[in-house]
Amino acid sequence: MRETTVSRGRIDKREAILAAAFTVFARQGYARAGVQEIADEAGVAKPTVYSHLHDKENLFRHAMAAAADEVAAENLAIVDRLRDPGDDLRAALEDVAFRMLRVCCDERSRALRRLTFGQVGQFPELLDTVQERTSCQIAEAVADRFARLSLAGRLRSCDPARAAEQFLALLTGPLDARSRLGTRKVAAAETRAIAAAGVDTFLRAYAAPGAAESPDT
Repeated sequence: MRETTVSRGRIDKREAILAAAFTVFARQGYARAGVQEIADEAGVAKPTVYSHLHDKENLFRHAMAAAADEVAAENLAIVDRLRDPGDDLRAALEDVAFRMLRVCCDERSRALRRLTFGQVGQFPELLDTVQERTSCQIAEAVADRFARLSLAGRLRSCDPARAAEQFLALLTGPLDARSRLGTRKVAAAETRAIAAAGVDTFLRAYAAPGAAESPDT
């Protein structure tokens, strides 16, 4: 029992260090962030940080991966709402789209993108790591939901992976433009409008005949 408690405590401390590290990297940038500042943020001694993560580069890689996993988990929970969309598919898709866009707009996601693109020269594998843990996982989950909706006759017969790719592009493309690639905040009303427009365009292309009418028909 004691061994399990010690192991759990070590895991919790590592998670706390990674969370603190991401906070400091997001605030200071990679170059200016110091291990002592990260230790202070985590409430641990500096040697403790080194005992868990060894050096600043390793700490950065793991902090970025952990943040990407958190973003993905939040999005996957939202996408899972499409498991049972109810009678109004349009409303369900708009709700999912809006919630996903709000995650994309939050400070953690914006910092993740900013750090990824800012440090890709020094960490060339970083872009693949973050995209595999976020965009790829999310697209696969959306494709799975769309495949099931297609089988149920709610969407027309389609390539679900392509449909998911296009659905996500209809959301992220306008959001990137309105937020100037994440450098400005987008109001909730504006985000909701992006979600509604994206879903409308998507359903015009993918709705099964008679399954989801557009608002103006």
